[in-house]
Amino acid sequence: MKIDSGLTGSLATAAQSAAKLESRGFDGALSIETAHDPFMPLTLAAPATEKIELLTSIAVAFSRTPMLLANIGHDLNSLSKGRFIMGLGSQIQPHITKRFSMPWSDPAKRMREFISAMRAIWACWYEGEPLNFRGDYYTHTLMTPMFTPTDTEHGAPRVILAAVGPLMTEVAAEVADGIILHAFTTEKYLREVTLPAIQKGLAKSGRSLDDFEISYPGFVVTGNTEEEFRANRQAVAKQLAFYASTPAYKPVLAVHGWGDLQVEMNRLSKQGEWDQMGELITDEILDQFAVVGNTDDAVARFRQRFGDVVTRTTANFAVRDEDHQQQVLNTLRS
Repeated sequence: MKIDSGLTGSLATAAQSAAKLESRGFDGALSIETAHDPFMPLTLAAPATEKIELLTSIAVAFSRTPMLLANIGHDLNSLSKGRFIMGLGSQIQPHITKRFSMPWSDPAKRMREFISAMRAIWACWYEGEPLNFRGDYYTHTLMTPMFTPTDTEHGAPRVILAAVGPLMTEVAAEVADGIILHAFTTEKYLREVTLPAIQKGLAKSGRSLDDFEISYPGFVVTGNTEEEFRANRQAVAKQLAFYASTPAYKPVLAVHGWGDLQVEMNRLSKQGEWDQMGELITDEILDQFAVVGNTDDAVARFRQRFGDVVTRTTANFAVRDEDHQQQVLNTLRS
């Protein structure tokens, strides 16, 4: 199991942050798209590191075009000498249409075509294939030598796709190199809904789980003191309540027979009752969505629940010092 951690601080400290993660033994450095562009920190991190993989987790695909991301993906993979992994996500319709002013329709079908279009562009650059991609949403048929990269020795970056529902999960397994599971996922949902969808997509692409990466961030409730533990539990409960209020995540709750909870959480969210929402996350619910206990117990439970399926994680375990952190990393990898 590979262990990733997020780049911290500002753009000015991205290189230093990535170098620190590499020196501490992490396998991947993540950059997320929230208030800032997710690719710029990795541009600074690449020349400051040698081994650590550099990932977006995630970059919003539908706010961009396949050609734009093909260029960015190529440049970052070349700069990092093959260490860039493009993590993509669809976002939800209001953000795509109202924040980015971009079209929205059939997200799973569009995403399949988006990634396929990128791969067609890369095949043109790296393998000399004529560019002749014609789809329902994207068309790419023009490429001249002036616009074709020449630093192609590291090839195309790997692509991993964030997914929750079975349709997007199947797309990830069909056209991507891996999947980023949402933290709002339980072991039951993973095994009963997500894995069958992955197997269905892999069958379409003629691959097996050995060819596919499954990344799962995972919630952890732990702490080095009782006070830390209580604060962590409260924070995780509020985060779970926030996700539970989203209609798109109702199927995860429904697998456990808690579908009505989503309706109540949604109602309370519209009233701004965030504290009350967190109080509705019972110990039973918390235990399904998070591993709970002291750090060493939580690491063991995480391995027990997901070790046979998950291949990389960003789960955040409370550590006492650098030696303890290294012990946690080693245990997760074993």
